[in-house]
Amino acid sequence: MNRTIRIGTRGSKLALWQAYHVADLLKTAGLNSEIVIIETKGDKVLDVSISKIGSKGVFTEELEEQLASGAIDIAVHSAKDMQSSLPEGFELIAFTEREKVNDIILSHKEGIDYKNANKPLVLGTSSTRRVATLKHFYPHIQTVEVRGNLQTRISKMQEGLCDALLLAYAGAHRMGYDEMICEELSLDEFTPAVGQGSVAIESSVSLDTKVRELIQAACHHEETGYRLEAERSYLRVLEGGCSIPVFALAEVESGELKIKGGIVSLDGQQRIVHELTGKKEEGVVLGQQLAEQVLQSGGDKILKEIKSALKK
Repeated sequence: MNRTIRIGTRGSKLALWQAYHVADLLKTAGLNSEIVIIETKGDKVLDVSISKIGSKGVFTEELEEQLASGAIDIAVHSAKDMQSSLPEGFELIAFTEREKVNDIILSHKEGIDYKNANKPLVLGTSSTRRVATLKHFYPHIQTVEVRGNLQTRISKMQEGLCDALLLAYAGAHRMGYDEMICEELSLDEFTPAVGQGSVAIESSVSLDTKVRELIQAACHHEETGYRLEAERSYLRVLEGGCSIPVFALAEVESGELKIKGGIVSLDGQQRIVHELTGKKEEGVVLGQQLAEQVLQSGGDKILKEIKSALKK
């Protein structure tokens, strides 16, 4: 195909890593591409928490405007940044192979011991899920809001804002900060955000069918697709956005899909978790059923309280 695929992306180093990763996958399949950098609301407003900006489309809205106009063919996002339901006219056409999904603690300091209640520790994070999880399991840890790209967050940490950062392994690894990772956190305690570790490719529904099929063939990882479809199905029922501390992780083994998910209150006092197993092809239904279980177990009340608190 002679056509050049125009890839829209945010301008941070991590976002560009993701865009060039997709470009490399396309190149391997014999497809040419070019990178188009687009600034989003989430990149511009760094002095306000994501929950106050509004969690829907914080990192995606401007890219979707360019998709709708035809200025770009696809937009590349961190899958965990994608809202649970896309606006009409857009679809996710591929998920790249998933990286390790764990949360990690990253620091320039030696001797970080997050389990030691007698040793003061301040962690930087912009995630309500991570803050609420810390309050539940490790209430002795203090947190401070840290926004911006990974390099900005690390600079703020080194300037003394916090002792360490609480992040996703995938981003730290992709940016080459493995040596600063001092703890890899348990998936049982720190079950990740939906989609964490994968790159999502979004297009307009009007994208040429042949182009869509070529992109999917080059970029889509089947097992990751089953996992993320189940997790996103769970998220849709809970109407979870970036500011809601819900979590889910689906895993596939021998044709079976196991999905574990839950919700934690903002104060960390309540944490509801359930797990379901079924055929991988039934992941969407399993995700819905899991969400209903969580809601019926008291998750509905927690969700209502969270949404009320975030409006204040």
